[in-house]
Amino acid sequence: MLDPAVPAHILYCASDYEVVRPGRFVLCAVSGARISIDSLLYWSAEHQEAYRGPAEATAAMMAGGAANLPRP
Repeated sequence: MLDPAVPAHILYCASDYEVVRPGRFVLCAVSGARISIDSLLYWSAEHQEAYRGPAEATAAMMAGGAANLPRP
């Protein structure tokens, strides 16, 4: 049984992803929001990051990865 508090560890590829460690969610690299694995549609293979939606994905791509975004 999956622990609902433990995120999945995923290897992001260009058109799909591989679950390395099972979990029910991953964290958005921009907002920190939980993204259920079933809802995961946006990610970066280059930066190995998941994004909640298109706005977060675009912001991260324009910054060269979420690590380069300003933090509040």
